[in-house]
Amino acid sequence: MVNCCGLLNTNKEPVPLKSVEVELEVRDHVATVVSTLNYENKEDKPLEAVFVFPLPGDAAVCHFSAKIGQTHIVAEVKEKQEAREEYDDALSSGQQAFLLEESDQSPDIFSLSVGSLPPGESASIRLEYVTELAVQADEGLRFCLPAVLNPRYQPQGSGGSEGGNVQVTSVPASLVPYGLSFSARVSSPRPVSKVESSCPLDPLLYINTEQTQATVKLAAGHKFDRDVELLIYYKDAHQPTAVVEAGQASSQPGTLMGDPAVMLSLYPEFPAAVMSSIASCGEFVFLLDRSGSMNGARMKSATDTLLLLLKSVPLGCYFNICSFGSSYEHIFPKSVEYNQKTMDEALKHVEEMKANLGGTEILKPLKHIYSQPCIPNQPRQLFVFTDGAVGNTKDVIDLVKHNSGSHRCFSFGIGEGASSALINGLAKEGGGHAQFITGTDRMQPKVMQSLRFALQPAVMDISVTWDLPKGVSVTALSPPITALFQGQRSLVYAQLTGQSSEASEGCVTVKYSLAGHPSQNQLHFSLKPAEDTGLTVHRLAARTLIRSLEMEARERKGEEDGGVKKKVVELSVQSGVSSAFTAFIAVNKDNSEAIQGPLVRRNVPTPRMMACSMPMAKMKSCSRPKRDLMNRAAPVMDTMDKGTTFDAGVVPCGLSASSSERRLPKQPPRDPLLQLVSLQKAAGCWVLDPALAAALGKTSEEVEKPKPASVNQEVWATILALIWLHGFKMDAQEEWELLAMKAVSWVRAQKASCVTECVEAGNALLGCNVQKDALGI
Repeated sequence: MVNCCGLLNTNKEPVPLKSVEVELEVRDHVATVVSTLNYENKEDKPLEAVFVFPLPGDAAVCHFSAKIGQTHIVAEVKEKQEAREEYDDALSSGQQAFLLEESDQSPDIFSLSVGSLPPGESASIRLEYVTELAVQADEGLRFCLPAVLNPRYQPQGSGGSEGGNVQVTSVPASLVPYGLSFSARVSSPRPVSKVESSCPLDPLLYINTEQTQATVKLAAGHKFDRDVELLIYYKDAHQPTAVVEAGQASSQPGTLMGDPAVMLSLYPEFPAAVMSSIASCGEFVFLLDRSGSMNGARMKSATDTLLLLLKSVPLGCYFNICSFGSSYEHIFPKSVEYNQKTMDEALKHVEEMKANLGGTEILKPLKHIYSQPCIPNQPRQLFVFTDGAVGNTKDVIDLVKHNSGSHRCFSFGIGEGASSALINGLAKEGGGHAQFITGTDRMQPKVMQSLRFALQPAVMDISVTWDLPKGVSVTALSPPITALFQGQRSLVYAQLTGQSSEASEGCVTVKYSLAGHPSQNQLHFSLKPAEDTGLTVHRLAARTLIRSLEMEARERKGEEDGGVKKKVVELSVQSGVSSAFTAFIAVNKDNSEAIQGPLVRRNVPTPRMMACSMPMAKMKSCSRPKRDLMNRAAPVMDTMDKGTTFDAGVVPCGLSASSSERRLPKQPPRDPLLQLVSLQKAAGCWVLDPALAAALGKTSEEVEKPKPASVNQEVWATILALIWLHGFKMDAQEEWELLAMKAVSWVRAQKASCVTECVEAGNALLGCNVQKDALGI
């Protein structure tokens, strides 16, 4: 009989994980994260605790250790199957063992097995990883400590390789039974101006007078029930930098860990003349997730965003909208030219869209899009909106990479728990840009920033050349750069071999062609190794190379892999960085007495944030020594029941339909900005009618009366709309800037007289003071 006190899971079984402590150190744009997980067995039987949890998809996990009483065991990286067998053998013989491994299907999910924890025993697990921080539209750096692990949809017939699938154990976020303490230390050559978070923070404390170092903590009492997002802002704009790091003294020279490594952060600056021109061609394909987990506010936000996108697409382009769940559908059989008729038809379909298409099968619609021939002189731009709850992440990313020569892919992760491996992987392999929309974030400004990137001329013929002193050679560790965007960082890792008695400076040149103009950016850097970086650059470089080799191994699936897998294992073991083919294993060989009795398995739950109508994973007890490797905790994916479907009425887990219906809010009135935007014509103009008057907060008579006699109604209506946007919605300018540019182009094309008179009359009518120059007309 289990004593039902303390921390319990949904099956009323005790949860051995008591608390999580996280220390974050940010140096400029690189983060080192140390997580300590504290376990305690309050039962009267020995336990195996299995915790399946998310990590950032591009993290380099580089340390894993356990402390039991006074015994401290540091894990080693070994080939995955070898590590699993060593773990099983240890547990079968009554020893304590600890296993940490990356999922076979997605690099942002890990499984931690704490084996043979005797009654009354405590264990402290330390996990360390390093990761780069992404630059946001407002130049903030984003760090996310993921907590939420939503069930991942595993399409039928796509079972993962090597070891099968195990179900993720998750509970509604409000029921997470363990707490989190979180502290961060930020340092940079530039002053730290502010740190913001999706969770309550204690005030920012500066450590020095220059304000280049600061600490911040999560407010006390935080349950680890949602992702912790930090946005870090420095006072000066990001600049290109190079960090050279000395090799590891104990490693062989000529190897990645033995030689110095360099990390280049490049921020390309494009000529202003090129940046001011917006492309008037392109094929825009919008792919929208309509699986059941997108229900509610996510779907509403996505359809509102599609409205803005459809109004902002330039005339002369082509477009289509596809949506997917268990099946997929598209508005037009193939992309059509953007005009009033096609825009109206698309918007009609968008208004009727609901999250009612079942599971999250993104592979089939992507294959369909790629099977369509590209339109000559219309570069394809793919926008993918999803909550990222897919189980076949690597298959999806491989498909995008295979088709990367025919399009650019811009991805948007919607809501807590969106797979960072999927969202970042789509953009990275598709030569686009990734964005995450969580908490109270508005989707629209982030999506419109990506549309501006998509409308920038594509950067072609990118090359990186090195100029180093005699005797020093370079080996690139990063894949070739395939995309450059104004103000966005590109990272390059390389290994430096040899020494020079001469100059101690190197130079790297990035050359590219932009809108037919050859251009280049140069960065001179010191070859003197930086102090106090430890092995951070080496580990990030190893992670980058490991990911490239893993993809190569998948591409060669079914054929001789040319020793690629062996290379990954060797590099992973040498660098101490985990991979898809390796795992961390620690065995406590000090406990001389074998642990007696059958071992009871306890699954530690993670929070989930999505509405669900799917059967959740059930807890199971298992005894030693019989252990089915096909159903072990390692390759962690949620496999849905074949008959599982979602419907539009899906309710959040834990609520009955009747209680959910009672709580559903009434449909709010449409946002005034969206109301005005919805009235714009494809050409960019507005029509003078009662709907426009209502959107401006006026009657038809009030709007028509002040119109200068010589001006036609559409010019007057369009100028009024532009004044209203500039006068009342400057805080949302990112959202309407492109459609306003379209309106301005339309007004100029009309060559209307009395524009100044219109602006004055419009200001008087709307109570604004917007200058004609500010409108751009």
